[in-house]
Amino acid sequence: MAETAASRTGSVSRKTNETSISISVNLDGTGKSTISTGVGFFDHMLDQLSRHSLIDMEIDAKGDLHIDDHHTVEDTGIAIGQAISKALGDRRGITRYASIDLAMDETMTKAAVDLSGRPFLVWNVAFSAPKIGTFDTELVREFFHALAQNAGITLHILNHYGANNHHIAETCFKAVARALRTATEIDPRQAGRVPSTKGTLV
Repeated sequence: MAETAASRTGSVSRKTNETSISISVNLDGTGKSTISTGVGFFDHMLDQLSRHSLIDMEIDAKGDLHIDDHHTVEDTGIAIGQAISKALGDRRGITRYASIDLAMDETMTKAAVDLSGRPFLVWNVAFSAPKIGTFDTELVREFFHALAQNAGITLHILNHYGANNHHIAETCFKAVARALRTATEIDPRQAGRVPSTKGTLV
């Protein structure tokens, strides 16, 4: 009988005085998502993250939106990162590294990831306005910082150029998604090894 591959899934439930969040991810999915955060633009960005990474995501977040979107966005990033880290396990056999320059109309953004177990964010993205609709543009960085810290990944995001703030934000999410898609994939040539000379990534 053929050996069944281990399921690369992770679930997190996180409740504080500010937010109540449940997240489930499947690294070997097809990019299906069910997302509800109460923040329309953020839901749209998370849908892009799921769709283009091919990571299935179920996200239910309820937060103190009567104050602002900050806690909901940051805590969702924390929970997604924790769920991805759980799904990666000891990170055995993964490709580990990936980068992409992603174009969208007038905008181009680069994302590079190392699923190293060492969290770090390098953010070189500037927005020309404080809001996209009602969404605070500074929260894009807050999300990716929370994601990187809790997923245990080194993440660099660089916006080369762009004029439309919606496009700049969207290329950040899509570029990170595509980089995650490659980096999380199982590399058959690794033959189940941890992709590090140290023998561990966590």
